[in-house]
Amino acid sequence: MQLPLCFAIFMLVFSLTFTQVQAAQQDTISKKEAVQLATTEQPGKTLKISLEGDYFVVRILQSDGRIVDVKVHKVTGEVKKD
Repeated sequence: MQLPLCFAIFMLVFSLTFTQVQAAQQDTISKKEAVQLATTEQPGKTLKISLEGDYFVVRILQSDGRIVDVKVHKVTGEVKKD
């Protein structure tokens, strides 16, 4: 009788944890949104986008030939020039 109860408790804890992980993943911006935010701040052609920790790093080729990296926080959307 105790084994089914332990299993039920385990499944409840697992499902709550899984739901929290899903909610956290849904709170992140997409790569496309990160590029839009970055190019609004630093106009140019997007060369590359990568994920470094909590930030998307968007590499942009500006019209004057300079290459800049712009960091976009994957949750808040905050933009920082690197």
